[in-house]
This record gives sequence, C-alpha cells and structure tokens, in this order.
Amino acid sequence: MSAEKIKIEFEINSDSRDFLENVQGQYNLPDLSKTMRCLLDFAQTDGNLDQIFKQIRCNRCG
Repeated sequence: MSAEKIKIEFEINSDSRDFLENVQGQYNLPDLSKTMRCLLDFAQTDGNLDQIFKQIRCNRCG
C-alpha cells in the first residue's frame, strides 16, 4: 500500500548522515529518503517506543 509522500526538511549531524548513507549502500536502497522511511516504518510497527525514546542516548555528549 503506497501513501502519498510529502517533502519535509530537518537537520541531522554529519555522522548521522554517514550512517544513513552506509545503510543505504549496504541494503541497496535507492536514496536516503527510502532509508529514512524504512527506519520510520520499523519504529511505527515493530519498534518499542519506550525503548527508543525513554533512554537518553547522546553520541556527541562526551
């Protein structure tokens, strides 16, 4: 089932972009947009939102 896609803009750190590019290449995804949609689909359907959002993770804090 394909829903209408909308364009959004947001900021991420360069290492996060590197991560997305690595995943895109590893799984032969067509673009970074598809890579992000896959991550969001997982979080929406299979992800444990408490596990994702309650624990603070900061890769740049120290």
